[in-house]
Amino acid sequence: MSTQGNTVGIIGAGLIGATVARLAVQGGHEVVISNSRGPRTLLPLVAALGPNARAATADEAAEAGDIVVVSVPLGALADIPAAALAGKTVIDTSNYYWQRDGHIAALDNREITTSQLLQDRVPDAHVVKAFNNINFAHLGRLARPAGSPDRTSLVIAGDDADAKAQVTAFLDSIGYGTLDAGPLSEGRRFDNGQPAYGRPYLTPDADPTDILTMGPG
Repeated sequence: MSTQGNTVGIIGAGLIGATVARLAVQGGHEVVISNSRGPRTLLPLVAALGPNARAATADEAAEAGDIVVVSVPLGALADIPAAALAGKTVIDTSNYYWQRDGHIAALDNREITTSQLLQDRVPDAHVVKAFNNINFAHLGRLARPAGSPDRTSLVIAGDDADAKAQVTAFLDSIGYGTLDAGPLSEGRRFDNGQPAYGRPYLTPDADPTDILTMGPG
């Protein structure tokens, strides 16, 4: 499955969102990017990204995207436009930091994952967890063409096989391989606080099980 030449909607223009936007443009995609402060505040970013990017509202980014990246703090999930995302593949980059987000009992007790919270918010979308355990600076620097001996693979998790295939193709188009960790619930293995979070990212000669089997699952 190829996503090259498709439109990538991005909700949240922080460090990860902006980096994904740049990689997507470089990978041949159109980008429609939004934040919580309004399109005008994104004009410098889209000018830097070039003619294949435009600023929009969150609803417009959701509606335009063939694939949509949600990169917002957990407190902003209530503002995600659920109706506009129905039927779409949604990449969730979120992490739970109680110091920022406040204590959320279901997350503290490991009853649910951050991506499952988003899936509950957008029940008719297909959520795939990705990008949450890589530093934005590394994400911007480590992209490599397919077949490169030092190419990095990123970990994903999701419940829909077609959505994961679409995300895998998208990651390939922006310079990354993929390690499928399984269903969305397995996203806890590379959440903030887990051994796989923030570790060196997988290369083709690495044992792909190492990053997921260390520590609690």
